[in-house]
Amino acid sequence: MISTKPLRAAIIDLYNGVPNQGMRCIKNLITESSGAYYGVPIEFTVFDARAKGEIPDLSFDIYISTGGPGSPFDSEGKTWEINYFNFLDDLWHYNSAKLTPPKYAMFICHSYQMVARHFNFAEVKPRKKQSFGVYPVHQTEVGAVDPMFKDLPNPFHAADFRDWQVLQPRKDLMDEMGAQILCLEKERPHVKLERAVMAIRLLKEMIALQFHPEADPEGMLYHFSTKEQKTKIIDEFGQAKYDSIIAGLKDPGYIERTHKHIIPGFLKRAVKNNRPELVESLAGVR
Repeated sequence: MISTKPLRAAIIDLYNGVPNQGMRCIKNLITESSGAYYGVPIEFTVFDARAKGEIPDLSFDIYISTGGPGSPFDSEGKTWEINYFNFLDDLWHYNSAKLTPPKYAMFICHSYQMVARHFNFAEVKPRKKQSFGVYPVHQTEVGAVDPMFKDLPNPFHAADFRDWQVLQPRKDLMDEMGAQILCLEKERPHVKLERAVMAIRLLKEMIALQFHPEADPEGMLYHFSTKEQKTKIIDEFGQAKYDSIIAGLKDPGYIERTHKHIIPGFLKRAVKNNRPELVESLAGVR
């Protein structure tokens, strides 16, 4: 009898104790995906990296490292960052060696910037103006055929909240690593600035995203409709910006499609490649 023992997922929390919607969304997506793909359950454990110094080992099958507040340089030299970077090295070397089972990993927003810092495949620099809202994300030629994005429109829309950006990719180092640029930020013909890199595939099993694929329209709509958040956004960005965000969240063609596709697809591929014998046995059932 083929085992359907659970896959184990580690959620690496980089929110540093700050209230957020990201953790709720990620937990919900894992829970909804548990048992949905080939009948394999997925269990998760949360590691509070910044606030408590908790870093997972390599005994997990899946890793999702979250967004978080502040500068990606704030933690330079801190113990948790040293341990986090050691974890990144261990994970990258494990998957590079093609060991089994594969360890699938996704790095989101703040984590993405930390990954870029550590592997030094691009510059991480402050933006002239904060990105805040729902924006189009453009796939590169490689990204358009990548399993993560090939079934999404080009461009697709995603929630993007950041003061920092990844620029000036080092092609020689990326080629050496086997990394590929999958997405760029929205085109701005009237602005003579380099477009930030929005997604990089480090390896088949490891991907880093600048935007928030976990963001769900219902949760964000509730969050931004609270009096505190509404006032904060209008004071900082203006009424027109607030109205644009709310309109985008109500449009099913915007982040709902991204929310339902990217992380669930990532989890499905993780299940498929961790339990190939189960997938093959089910393929034979008609």
